Amino acid sequence: MRESISVFFPAYNDARSIGKLVADAQKILEKLTDDFEIIVVNDGSADETAKVLRELQKTHGKMRIVTHETNRGYGAALQSGFRAAKKDLIFYTDGDGQYDVGELALLFGKLDAKTDVVNGYKISRADGKRRKYVGESYNKMAHFFFNLPIRDVDCDFRLIRKSALENVNLTSVSGGICVELVYKLARKGCNFTEIGVNHYSRPFGKSQFFTFARIAKTLADFFSLWLKLVIFRK
Repeated sequence: MRESISVFFPAYNDARSIGKLVADAQKILEKLTDDFEIIVVNDGSADETAKVLRELQKTHGKMRIVTHETNRGYGAALQSGFRAAKKDLIFYTDGDGQYDVGELALLFGKLDAKTDVVNGYKISRADGKRRKYVGESYNKMAHFFFNLPIRDVDCDFRLIRKSALENVNLTSVSGGICVELVYKLARKGCNFTEIGVNHYSRPFGKSQFFTFARIAKTLADFFSLWLKLVIFRK
């Protein structure tokens, strides 16, 4: 019996992209395992995301919806996804369609008995200069302050053993959760492996993250985590 898999997507105003992601997830999961589920965490979307998800449920029987009545932040959406996931393995990626869900097969192929986390890294980032600069700077900061075991903490394309998440308490509600997640898993002694994945331009709309308020919140959480997890721990 192949290991069971939970796939979840945090979604915020992703009405135009989430349908394809769910359909693509269904196709690849049917090839990888006999036991799977698809979860979408609707983080207080103000567009038609809720309506689209209700329609998707009619044709995807293994799909569940977790709803935040208000927008609680990326980290809160990931926390809800991890809590909702019930299977042996948990995979997540963003609901904006910048990654190919079919490449979950690449991560699955790298998983072995000694590996707890398979993390993707962007072969080439398909974003504008400003966003590339911010992303690269953030990634360098994360490695400098937290000594992370992976090259691209900003790549939200991860396959994790559910057992690895036991007793890992995540607190960040911003994008800083990715640093917190990887750092706490590494501190716990989890083994990581990596594989390159493709990154694409957003098919619809623009990023909800790259606003001054959200970047400021993520940086505030970042340094709060550093003080709590690294400095005060010492």
